[in-house]
Amino acid sequence: MNITFLGTGTSHGIPVIGCDCNICCSRDRRNQRWRSSLWIEGSHGESVVIDTGPEFRLQAVRAGIRRLDAVLITHSHADHVHGLDDIRPLSIETPTPVFGNPWTIEELKQRFAYIFQDTQCGGGKPRIEMHPVSAPFNIGGLEIIPIPAKHGELDIYGWKLVEAGKSVVYLTDTNRIPTESELLIGTPDIFIIDALREKKHPTHFSFDEALEESIKTGSKLVYFTHICHNHTHKEIKTYCKHALKRKNVSGICVEPAFDGFSLKI
Repeated sequence: MNITFLGTGTSHGIPVIGCDCNICCSRDRRNQRWRSSLWIEGSHGESVVIDTGPEFRLQAVRAGIRRLDAVLITHSHADHVHGLDDIRPLSIETPTPVFGNPWTIEELKQRFAYIFQDTQCGGGKPRIEMHPVSAPFNIGGLEIIPIPAKHGELDIYGWKLVEAGKSVVYLTDTNRIPTESELLIGTPDIFIIDALREKKHPTHFSFDEALEESIKTGSKLVYFTHICHNHTHKEIKTYCKHALKRKNVSGICVEPAFDGFSLKI
C-alpha cells in the first residue's frame, strides 16, 4: 500500500489570499499547503482518494492519478468536497462510488444536485454513485473502516485502510475521538491526524492534543495534517521533537506531513 499526501493545509490553503506572513511567502515547498487530501494505492492497483477539495484537479495532475476506484469523504465542508466535480475524467467508463456518513452523503446530493438530475444542465458532469456507510467494506484488497469522530459538534468520519495486516488511519478536522472509535483505530502502522496549530482551537486538535491522541494509539509513525499558516514545516518538526522529549516518550516518530510526500507500508 502506498500513500501520497495530495494536500496538508487548512481551509484557507497556503499561501493564504492577501497574506504576507513568512510562511505564506516561504520558498520552502513544504510550507505551501493545498487543502487536505490523501491518495491511497493498493498493492493490486486499487486507487482511493480521501476528500476532494478545491485543488483536487491540480493535486490529481501533480500526483499522476489516472484512475479512481472510490472517494472517501470525511465531511461536507467546502475545503474537503468542492473539487468533487473534477473526478469527471476518471468516471467516464465506470461510475465512481463516493462513501461517507449518511448526513454527509445527503448534503452532497443537495450541494451537487445537478449531478443526479436527468438533464445535462448545459454541461458535463461526473458519474457518481453515493453510498452512505456505517460499517467496514472492501475496495479490491483494501478493507475500509469508517471511524466516527467529532469536528466541534459535527459528526464526521475518519478512515482506516487495511491491507495484508498493515493499516493507515486518517483523521482530519477533528477535536474529539469517541472512546468507541479508539477501538477501531487500534495501533495503525501509520497514524495521520489533524493538528491545526500550537494554540488550542474549538474544532481542531492543537499540536499537543494531536500528540496525546497519537501516543494513545501506540503507533510508531505519526504525521500531522490540516496545518494552518502559523508555523513553518521546520518549526513543527522541532516542536514535536521537544514535546516528545518533554513527555518522556520514545520510539515514536511524529512529523508534519507536506504536499506531495509519499511513502509505502
